[in-house]
Formats: sequence, C-alpha cells, structure tokens
Amino acid sequence: MLISLTVGKVDAGVAVLLTKDKRLIEFPSILLPDSISSGSIVDITVSRNHASESATQKAFLALQSDIYTTYGQTSPSAPLLRCRNATQTSVVLEWDPISLATAELRSLSLYRNGSKAGNIPRPLEVTSTKISGLAVDTAYTFHLVLRTSAGQYSSEKLTVRTHKMTDLSGITVTPGVLPAPLRYSLAGAVERIGGKVVESVRIDTTHFVCTEGRGREWERAVEMNIPVVRPEWVEGCEREGRIVGVRGYYLNADPRLRQVGQGVNVQPQSRRTDSQTSIRPIPTASQQQDQPRPQTSSTAQTPGSAVSPRTSTNGTGTKMAQTPPPPTPPAKDKPGPTAETPESAETSEDEDDLTPEPVRQEYRPPQPRDLVQSPFDSSAPKSPATLGGGQEPGRSHLSRKPSDGGSFSEVQL
Repeated sequence: MLISLTVGKVDAGVAVLLTKDKRLIEFPSILLPDSISSGSIVDITVSRNHASESATQKAFLALQSDIYTTYGQTSPSAPLLRCRNATQTSVVLEWDPISLATAELRSLSLYRNGSKAGNIPRPLEVTSTKISGLAVDTAYTFHLVLRTSAGQYSSEKLTVRTHKMTDLSGITVTPGVLPAPLRYSLAGAVERIGGKVVESVRIDTTHFVCTEGRGREWERAVEMNIPVVRPEWVEGCEREGRIVGVRGYYLNADPRLRQVGQGVNVQPQSRRTDSQTSIRPIPTASQQQDQPRPQTSSTAQTPGSAVSPRTSTNGTGTKMAQTPPPPTPPAKDKPGPTAETPESAETSEDEDDLTPEPVRQEYRPPQPRDLVQSPFDSSAPKSPATLGGGQEPGRSHLSRKPSDGGSFSEVQL
C-alpha cells in the first residue's frame, strides 16, 4: 500500500506530515531522507509482516507457559501441627517445615482455645515450641495460622490434655555427670515410672539429673531453664506414685525441704498422741503429805480413829469426793498427835494396808483421870479394873502411831 504525504515541518526529532484530506501525522524525522524539507512529498509503503508476527506470538506463549509452571502449579501448604510431649503443666508442639512455594512469608502465629497466643520467632528455622503454665488435667485446643503473599493458610485444630499428677509418662530425663551404677539405676527407675531418657538436652526435656553441675549439657539445661535435680527426685516420684516438687532436690538444696507423702519415710513419732498420753508430775514429799491416803477394803476402821476424806473415780475417770463420817471425839487421856515425817507419808502412799505397829511405853501408875471413861468411847472394853477405878496388874497401855492413818483409844491387853 503506497501513501503520499506532504512534509509540513521538520524538527530535530519529529516531522509533521500532511495527508490529502489535511490530517496531521507525526513521523520520526530520522526515518526520512536527509534532503527532505518543508513542502517535500514523500511516498511511504505500508505492508504486514506475517513472519515476524508469528515469531512474536510464539515467544509470548512460551513466556506465559513458563510463568504458569513456575508460579501457577504450586502454592503454600497449611502447617501440620502435632503434639510431641505433654506433662502436668506444659505441652510441646511441633510441625513440619512450612512450604511457601513462590510466595513470600508474612507471619506464623499460634492460637490457643481460639485466642492468639503469639507469633513464632524465625518461622523458617523453628519447627517446635513449648507452652508452659497450663492447668493440671485440662484439655486445650491449638492451631497454627500461616500468612503469605499468596494468602492465609490454617492448620487443623489439635486438642491436647495435660496429665494428672499420678501420670508420669510425660517425664523426659537427660542424665548429666553420674557414676555408672547410679546412671544404670536411674534408667531403670525412669523406665518403671513410664518416662523417657534422652542423652541430649532437647525442648521436651523436663528434668536434668546429675550429681555435679558441670558439662556442656548442664550449661544448656541451665540456659533453657530446665530443672537440674538429683537422682533422688526420680526415686521420690516412684515412691510416691506421683510427681513431686523439685525444690528439695536441687543440687544445693536442703534435704529437709523434700516433701514426703503420708505413710512413706515419715519421721519417727510417738505412738500415742497428746490426747491419749497423760503426763502426771511426780509429787514432792510435802505434796504427798497433803494428799489423802486411799483406804482399801482390807483396812479396818476402829472407833475413835481420825478419818481422812477420800476420793473415788467413776467410769469416766472423773474424781468424786466422798463425804467422810463424823469424827469420834477423842478420849481425854488420848496422847497428842505425833508429827508426821515425809518418810512416813511416802510409806502411807505406797502401801495400802498396814498392820498397826504397837509402841512400847514405860509403865506409869494409874492417874485419877484414867478412872473415868469417855462418854463418847462406847467401844472400849469395860473391865472391872476400868470400872473399879484401877488398872489390873501386869497390863499396859498401847497406842497406835498417828502416821498409820488413824489412832486407837487405850486398849487393854
């Protein structure tokens, strides 16, 4: 196709061409001959290049195919969350490395019971986390949310229940510096309680057991805030059948702080409690003298003897006072009471039945007052010597010691 155009104006970069119907066309001046000036007429031939068009179309389709293969066939994957270990108060979660395909990472967040618990630091490197401070024997629901430039992807919800105090299967022990026999016994004790033994400190390690605080693994345990305890802690858990506190089992802890369950290794105690044991002080000699002497059924009460008040106990152990009988007035010729010594008081307390011991007295002639019988002494024998105003020859007067619990009137022998 041939087109004739008139040059209207030529500039350094653009020439203005006029059509027959007076239309203006801007045309690059670099494509015009060098001798062209205003008023020149140029002929331009226009045709379609099919070969170039086909080649360009093929190149464009190949580029679209490469873009689809690289970016259209793969997409980010949702995280796969699972439980690695659970204890009474903590849960260890882990997941596979996240797949972003060609997308860019925005964030990786952990949700607990529907609420955001926090973002995972360095999500392209970290594939596990530990959640502490949970309640004992409680169910929790966790899931991960991955945000990328290609969209948002959530994992399946995972329900985990923390263990009871008697469930020791979540204990994971890493042994440190231990003697060989102690290490062997530790492995057996951990196996019996249902726990696990790992040689290196990991995120699911619950306790680091050793007798000396040194070594690389010990440093890692301290850095990760893992309790460092003695082997006795595992023995305590096995003995109690439940997880015990670690306060008394640290390397430098006082063994007296260790909690011992009821009935296991209890410190010696008295067999009788304070309510069952009655402690009575030993009375002194003066207190024994003031205490009344108990009277037994074998002790005979003689007329005219002084009766001391007695006490008896009922079935409940309560002391009940007994009212003594009225005393018999002593005879006029009765000798005065003899002072009682502490030795005699102790003798009267220790012995219940004592036979009156006669005391020898020198013979004295009868006095006029001996001839008169006391009106209150009705039990005295009325012998002819007594009524006649004299004492029979060869007879003497006997008196009983006041310390024997009573006194006798004059008795004719």
